[in-house]
Amino acid sequence: MPFTVEEFLGVFKSYNNLVWPFQIILFVSALYIVFVIIKKKKYSHRLITFILMFYWLWIGIVYHLYFFTRINPAAYIFGIFFIIQAVLFYTAGIAGKKLIFEWQSNLHGYIGAIIILYALIIYPLLGIYFGHVYPENPTFGLPCPTTIFTLGILIWVKGKIPMYIIVIPLLWSVLGFSAAFTLGIKEDTGLIISGIISAVIFIKVQRQVRKLKAA
Repeated sequence: MPFTVEEFLGVFKSYNNLVWPFQIILFVSALYIVFVIIKKKKYSHRLITFILMFYWLWIGIVYHLYFFTRINPAAYIFGIFFIIQAVLFYTAGIAGKKLIFEWQSNLHGYIGAIIILYALIIYPLLGIYFGHVYPENPTFGLPCPTTIFTLGILIWVKGKIPMYIIVIPLLWSVLGFSAAFTLGIKEDTGLIISGIISAVIFIKVQRQVRKLKAA
């Protein structure tokens, strides 16, 4: 690592102090996404995609390019990939209208719900337990908890999901976990677990769709 744990936590502190209280708006918007999916508001699919797109654009520009580059040159690359993910969300869900979000009372629905719950509630509580207290903690709107949330929401996509949408979140679930866990962010264990579970579900759904088309 080209930086120390103290420098890493210091980036969180600088970010949280500067953008406060925008973290609350980001968190409330995540709750809104969950609400409109469960309530099955048909008008909401593109709006949900727009919010997800904003998350990844925000992290790419504000966190990676503005804050994280101060201690890690690789953050320029990370920022670009997060911005690309935002563009992919626009392409698939807004321009292409290929992302239809729907809560279903089945195994996949409940797994997605657990992952979302982890991102929004369990993740910060574990952070406090492990000694990561505000402002030196990864709040929602920062890469790892937001990636976990994104994966949970994408599990709720009805039918086949464009594969290009899930590549970067899955890659970050590995890269983000390996780096953050090394630096003592133990709550990011949920990142790699959610990545593995999501990958299995996405592959399973893809195979089911292909079988239905072939039948």
